[in-house]
Amino acid sequence: MPLTDLQIKRLRSTTKDQWLSDEKGLRLLIKANGAHYWRYKYRFAGKQKTLALGVYPEISLKEARVQRDEARRLLLKNIDPGELRKQQKRQGVMNENNTFSVLAREWWELKTSLWTARHANRLWSRLKINTFAVLDRKPLDQIEPADILAVLKIMEGRDALDLGSRILQDIKRIFSYGVQIGRLKYNPAGELKGVLKTRKTQHLPSMKNSELGRFLDELDQYHERGRKLTQYALKLLVYTFARSGEIFGARWDEIDAGKALWRIPAERMKMGTDHLIPLSHQVLSILNRIHALTGRYDLLFPSERDWRKPMSNNTMRRAMHRLGYDGKTEGKSKATPHGFRANASSILNEQGFNPDAIERQLSHQERNGVRAAYMHHAQYLDERVTMMQWWADYLDKERAGARS
Repeated sequence: MPLTDLQIKRLRSTTKDQWLSDEKGLRLLIKANGAHYWRYKYRFAGKQKTLALGVYPEISLKEARVQRDEARRLLLKNIDPGELRKQQKRQGVMNENNTFSVLAREWWELKTSLWTARHANRLWSRLKINTFAVLDRKPLDQIEPADILAVLKIMEGRDALDLGSRILQDIKRIFSYGVQIGRLKYNPAGELKGVLKTRKTQHLPSMKNSELGRFLDELDQYHERGRKLTQYALKLLVYTFARSGEIFGARWDEIDAGKALWRIPAERMKMGTDHLIPLSHQVLSILNRIHALTGRYDLLFPSERDWRKPMSNNTMRRAMHRLGYDGKTEGKSKATPHGFRANASSILNEQGFNPDAIERQLSHQERNGVRAAYMHHAQYLDERVTMMQWWADYLDKERAGARS
């Protein structure tokens, strides 16, 4: 006969274990110490097995029957309920170590060799501060787009939109890594494009392409009113379209005149990788003139006050303003040193040079994760050598045209 709650409550323990049967394989074990355990007896693949269902009275008779019936339904589907429970238990243990922060650490350690120490530490710090507290609340494989969106909304609420954008990119790359190594089935951040508010991009001003020739002609006369090194620094900036910080931090041991190459080490680059700049004949000539002035120092452009430190970042900007490119001079655009990169990019693209070679020479970040893995400082180098010489010749022609 089926058991009743009253019957179970009236049971008294003895010196031996007792078994009471309910129905359909459900049994109650009464231990000599008075403890009561639910067990479900069943057969699977010809073998007799037992499934533990919990302790009475925490698991009532009614609840024990529900568990038994669930196990019976699994058996009808040819699923062993005991083995399924073991798998679920193993999965639960795995999830304790399968959090977002654990995966993030694995990914970060894999990538740190590609970054500067400063960039790596900054990236890890922003991940730790902004994501772990929220995303570690769930096992890795249970994180949904809504969970990631919650992280982003916190930053949006602080008006930290730029940080939110970087965090989203980091999260996408971490989950993509999880998919690649088989830890995840899909990337929950993959469809979150456009979910953050964005600021209107403010590009640094640049002069019109048609003004380059006149600027270079005027620059030739600048040393009469300013420091000769400033003139050379600006010329080097225009002819190489490097970043101003890369110009001011340039060291003589980075220049290989014999190979006509300037190798900027990773620690000085915004993207954290070595960068090669092919040197045109014109740039080599400029470097020879600079060497006559500062060749005894480590830096190409040392400060007047301390030769161990580079020239001020504002030096070139002030020189451009003195030449009238401050937005206040009629007939001249407002321009910044950084703007020459935009001039070079637009002109070289218009001339039909390989866009990938142009982007590599600009040392822009590769957005495509697969392509980025194969990026190298010498990529498209032959094309870049030809392109940089063409660029220097083009500037000379523009300057000559402005004089006539």
